[in-house]
Order: sequence, then C-alpha cells, then structure tokens
Amino acid sequence: MKSVLAAAAISVLAVHPAAAGHKVQPPWQYGSMSGADLGDNADMHGAVPFPSDNAWNTDISGSDVDPNSDNLIASIGLTTGLHPDFGSGTYNGAIIGIPYVVVSDDQPYVKIKLKAYKDESDKGPFPVPPTAPIEGYKTNGHKFGGDRHVIVIDRDTNRMYEMYRAFPIRNDAWKCDAGALFHLDSDDVRPTEKPGWTSADAAGLPIFPGLARFDEATTGTIPHALRFTVQTSREAYVPPANHWASSDQNPNLPPMGMRVRLKASYVIPSGFSKESKAILQALKTYGMMVADNGSNWYISGAPNDGWNNDHLVSELRQVQGSNFEVVKMVGIVTP
Repeated sequence: MKSVLAAAAISVLAVHPAAAGHKVQPPWQYGSMSGADLGDNADMHGAVPFPSDNAWNTDISGSDVDPNSDNLIASIGLTTGLHPDFGSGTYNGAIIGIPYVVVSDDQPYVKIKLKAYKDESDKGPFPVPPTAPIEGYKTNGHKFGGDRHVIVIDRDTNRMYEMYRAFPIRNDAWKCDAGALFHLDSDDVRPTEKPGWTSADAAGLPIFPGLARFDEATTGTIPHALRFTVQTSREAYVPPANHWASSDQNPNLPPMGMRVRLKASYVIPSGFSKESKAILQALKTYGMMVADNGSNWYISGAPNDGWNNDHLVSELRQVQGSNFEVVKMVGIVTP
C-alpha cells in the first residue's frame, strides 16, 4: 500500500490559483456528517469524523515524549522535510491525493467482491456509486497506479466505507483487496474488527480522518490528527492502529500508529500561506500517525484545485524531521 508519487513530483506541477478569499471557520460537528455537501471531494462544512474525545481528535500537545523519540525520529530522517502527498491538478495525468465521495442514504448498495484480505474485511454490500473517484485515476486514459483507494461517506447514516485496490466490475459491483466499514458517530469505530486486522490502510486505521483537506485548511484550522508514511516501519502497532506491515523488529523503527507532533519550540513562519499554517498548527496540537509504508515524512491529503502546490511544497519542506518528537506510546503490540 505504497504512495505512487515520487519525492519531487508535486514540485514540478503547474500551480492552480487558490479559491478567491478564505472560508470562515465553521462550528465543528464531531461525529456527525449531516452538514456535508454531496459529491466528489465535497465540502464537509465542519463535519469531523468520530466524537471529540476520539484519538484522532485529541489534543496531544501536552502529552509526554516517548523515551526513544530521538532514535525513532532519526530512523525517519532528521534532515528530511515534510512533503505534501496531495495538491491541485494532476501529475502524469493522475489526480494528486486520496479522493472521497459523500453520498446520501438513498445511494444504492452494491455487491463487494473481496480478494486478498477477505478474512479481515467487512463483507458489504457498500453504497458505492459506479463513478466513485479512485486514487490514482488518470485523466489521460492511461492505467491507474498505486493503491486505488476508494472512500465513500454516507452523511445520513454517519457511516464510512473504505476500499483498497478497488475496481468497478459488472452490474455496478466492485471488487477490492480489502474493505472496511467505520462508524463515524462512535468511538467504537469498527465494531467488527479483530486484533491484527488490516483495513484499507496498512495500519488498520481509517484513511479519511487523517487527510489534509482544503475545505478545512482554508479556514485556518484543521481540528484533527493527520496521516503520514515512513519508508521503513516496525513489526508492531500501537492503538488506535490495529495492524503492522513489516517483518523488522528493530525497536528504533516506528510501529504503525506511532504519533509524532511538531515541537512546541518550532515557530511557524508568519509568511507561510494560511493553509500551510493550518497544517503545521494541526501537527502541533493533534500530531500525525504512521499509517502506511511509503516515502518518509509524506503527509496525506485530498485533492482540491484550491491547493497552491508551490506554496505547499516550498513551505512544508522547510519543516524537517528534527522539528518533531514522538508522543509517548502506550500499549504497543508486537509478535
């Protein structure tokens, strides 16, 4: 489940002009998707997955530092800068980031044919539109690449459906390697899940709650943790993760679910764009969790033509691994 973007991919993209003006921060609606728009990459209007006390929404700015923080951060890269694995426009014909679609409760449910991780998946049916956006979609007619994630949010039932390596098949049905159903209005986020199960993500986490989205960033505030990748992870996971994706037991490597935060001593430059400031402040307040194997310090996000790619790349890469620390890990699961 590895990112398809090369390290310098977004830096060569054409910049799309940001939407005129900035949004006013809405009141956050924790655990309720009812205010969201419908459609691909829809504006959520302040809807935040899961209750306010959920791990994704918890302020960890004052939490203890893990005693092995220095070694763990060094394994990811002390001098490597952050990189946005999302943006506006396309790269090599593919949309940049992980897309999603918001539907209502009248969206028809369709059959889901599960493949590689059938025994660790929710069986379906899922309310997936036949035209649901797929990660890696290429507008130039070439083949898809990468993880082919599909994310569907039912705003009326507060349910989310995520698939890994998803393909539409006959009669509006879909096939995928893994499928997961999440309850967005509960801290029991996936009631069917067993210890060690994966999801549509390597860590067994939901994907959507950890995406940087333009509709939030342009308000100046992102009220939740983010998702990021590391090149080499450990054969272990820490809650809220539920799965590992490595055979390396080196204790100086990050387990899935490890949370890092931007150090309080780091001063966010006043000249940065509003969106970059929002991302960095979220990393101070909520941090970001290791969710998959991929490129080091790659932050995940949803595509949106409002993102200014030049700002994102040039500003975020100035924030290096040495500016982060690991939040103390409790309940690490190992073989």
